[in-house]
Amino acid sequence: MNAIWTYQGKCLNKRRRHRMLLLCIFMITALLWLTWKTLYPSVFAVANTDPPGLASAEARTIPDPDHISTPAIPEPNLILTWTITEGDTLCAIFEHYEISHSVMYQILSADESLLALDVIRPGHLLTFTLDQETRELLSMELFIHPGKRVIYKRADDGSFDYDEITIPGEWKEELLNGDISSSFYVSARNAGLTDQETGNITDLFRDQIQFARDMRSGDRFEVVRSRQFVDGEFTGQSRVEGIRIFRGKRMSSAFLWDDGNYYDLNGNSLSRAFRRYPMAGHYRVASHFSPARLHPITRRIAPHNGVDFAMSSGTPILSTGDGVVTRVSNHPFAGKYIEIQHGSHFTTRYLHLTRILVRRGQTVQRGERIALSGNTGRSTGPHLHFELHVNGRPVNPLTAKIPMASAVPNEKRVYFNQRVGELVAMMEEPSRKIALHRVDGHFSKLPSCF
Repeated sequence: MNAIWTYQGKCLNKRRRHRMLLLCIFMITALLWLTWKTLYPSVFAVANTDPPGLASAEARTIPDPDHISTPAIPEPNLILTWTITEGDTLCAIFEHYEISHSVMYQILSADESLLALDVIRPGHLLTFTLDQETRELLSMELFIHPGKRVIYKRADDGSFDYDEITIPGEWKEELLNGDISSSFYVSARNAGLTDQETGNITDLFRDQIQFARDMRSGDRFEVVRSRQFVDGEFTGQSRVEGIRIFRGKRMSSAFLWDDGNYYDLNGNSLSRAFRRYPMAGHYRVASHFSPARLHPITRRIAPHNGVDFAMSSGTPILSTGDGVVTRVSNHPFAGKYIEIQHGSHFTTRYLHLTRILVRRGQTVQRGERIALSGNTGRSTGPHLHFELHVNGRPVNPLTAKIPMASAVPNEKRVYFNQRVGELVAMMEEPSRKIALHRVDGHFSKLPSCF
């Protein structure tokens, strides 16, 4: 028994010594850990578990709204739109929007070669873009129709330039026909022709038909007309492609060819010849037609849509063709000027005149005296500025194809006959609609889509 107790006592003492040893080791380890943490705190730093770019929870603070820096957002431009109504003037519109006359004259200066603002009409739109803070005019757009608009933009030097934007759109053809009841004018209007189209037709046949005297009840007419559409919207632009007028057993015809002239069924011209020059005698060309000319006064690059002839003031100016006077105006930069419409495709302009001898709406003949040259408007000296427009576009009047030939050239006769055949087929078969589009000066037949 004593031996057993002796063995148990020895085992108990051994366990105590073992516990004491483990306690000492733990205390030494704890002491070393505390000492190491004090000397090297970064080793024991807790890793930042926030997403990249964000501070830890302890470091986050709510920013002071009064000290937040945000990027400046520019104020939007001020857009103003004016629809032209009867009696409106450019001057009154600018005054309404409190835009200075000096800015208006800057725009008129840019418009000198175009003169689009000289004939603003009811239905046209003017859109002004102004700086919201300074109310400085940045640009102005003239919307004429869906296929044509002009944008006047402020340039770096403070003046204005313009961009003329034209959209060809789609030309759709239609047949208009009718029988004469009371008069050709009334019957044509009832068939859907406009006043201008009716007037162009009577002018085209003036050497063949006295419409008030020669047309009888029962006579009939057939007209193929094409109209321009942009995105399905009619622009207001149209042209007569072909005409046949039946008076008893007699027929008169006219067909538009790709040179802008009308010819009869046999290819003979119906247009009277033009003069190449708007004056008698020969005068030096002081400035040629150029799409980008250095203006002698403003020293800026701008289109020169005509030809300048150097001549003394008072030189007689002659109409280059038969036509109707459509404008008689006095422009601050173009000076006194005249515009004459010759049929449906040709227009001439005569600028910087000293005296005008015709009135708006007057019919004039080729070679008729219409004005005296001068030095009005913005000019470096006495001269005549002469312009020729074909289908609304300025062309070089010294080189452009104008009605001077008496017939379709032989090398074009096959194409002309093909074109006439297509138009006649449409007149004789109203259900047969032919979509014809101009491509590089010639007509190409496309599948009908209307």
